[in-house]
Amino acid sequence: MNIAVVGTGYVGLVTGTCFAESGNDVTCIDIDEIKIAALRRGEIPIYEPGLVELVARNSVDGRLSFTTDLTEAASHADLVFLAVGTPSADDGSADLSALWKVVDSLASCLGEETIVVIKSTVPVGTNAKVASRLRELTGRDCDVASNPEFLKEGTAVEDCMKPDRVVVGVRRPEVAEVLHALYASYLRTDNPFLSMTPESAETTKYVANALLSTKISFINEMANLCEHVSADVNEVRRGIGHDRRIGFAFLFPGVGYGGSCFPKDVRALSSVARANGMDPTILEAVDAVNERQKHVLPTKLVNYFDGNFKGRRIAVWGLAFKPRTDDIREAPSLVLIDRLLELGADVCVHDPVAMENVQRRYGDRIGYASRPYDAIKGADALAINTEWDEYRNPNFAQMHDLMKAPVIFDGRNLYSLEAMREADFEYFSIGRMPVARARATSRT
Repeated sequence: MNIAVVGTGYVGLVTGTCFAESGNDVTCIDIDEIKIAALRRGEIPIYEPGLVELVARNSVDGRLSFTTDLTEAASHADLVFLAVGTPSADDGSADLSALWKVVDSLASCLGEETIVVIKSTVPVGTNAKVASRLRELTGRDCDVASNPEFLKEGTAVEDCMKPDRVVVGVRRPEVAEVLHALYASYLRTDNPFLSMTPESAETTKYVANALLSTKISFINEMANLCEHVSADVNEVRRGIGHDRRIGFAFLFPGVGYGGSCFPKDVRALSSVARANGMDPTILEAVDAVNERQKHVLPTKLVNYFDGNFKGRRIAVWGLAFKPRTDDIREAPSLVLIDRLLELGADVCVHDPVAMENVQRRYGDRIGYASRPYDAIKGADALAINTEWDEYRNPNFAQMHDLMKAPVIFDGRNLYSLEAMREADFEYFSIGRMPVARARATSRT
């Protein structure tokens, strides 16, 4: 098939590249000339394992190209995927201004048989509005389908090519048949192709992310409760996770979720509920709990040092909102760094891939270490925000020698309490009792 993908952000670039990998001719379109020029040179603007190689291979083979010319790309396309950003507006609703600009530009070059597919995450009813707008501009009915993405940053290529399910929202069965043919090579293990109304497909995307966010906020709130009642959240998590009705997925306590999807989508779904006369109590609580959770680790450090950070060096491991990505949007690490800087701490950070993005935000206000151990040299404490694999099994004896004081604030519960006792660290985690050193640590 000839496919045009409008938008070369995270979703558009991954989706277009994977479609090319399965043999389609794909043109990715963006208004950013600098970005398109970089993509033509093989320079990828995001960190996503495996994506660089796929872009290079499919570009060389002629199946994947990049352009700023929407008219040329769309006029020859069987399918036009809309994958532009829909960020949060000030009131929490989705900002669809970029989407509408594309729709208006697309109308004049849309072939009569071309199917428009909305890949962007959009509020319920957007599909119908896009179809109405295209009808108004073209004078005919245009097929508009909804095909929400369920990509996870860090595993997006695999998620795209080995999906748990494919959801499409259509108004004609013939459109579903075209999309099923497109995705057939990804569904060879009988994972379902779910065809439904566009309104149901639009709702499915938001509800999926809201439910996963709810599980995270719930276990985080329970972790905080565990600390108050001297329980261990890991033991509690095992106690409930073996219940098949509950399971273990997304029940890992930490410092809160971030990224481009969960925060935005929870707020957008809340906005949709309010617009329909509902009081989205659970959704608003999920968001509020998550925002509070981002302050748990900073509060632990402030309490430990009695708010006195003058002359203190704090190391931070992990800046991205999750492993295997360089995305720092709404990352808990930023809340911690902001608080430490506000209180006058000397901050030195490490992350395998996200430091460049953090440096654009903080410049020379903080230090940057090329290796994890370099960050902790002379540190009064280490704070861990992201559960990168390289942080899971460090040399504790070496860390003990490098740090000015062997104190760890672990926002991801990477280490066992027993290991911390044996290594003679003072250790604070999420939802578990602190570990004191055999020899008291000086805080002066």
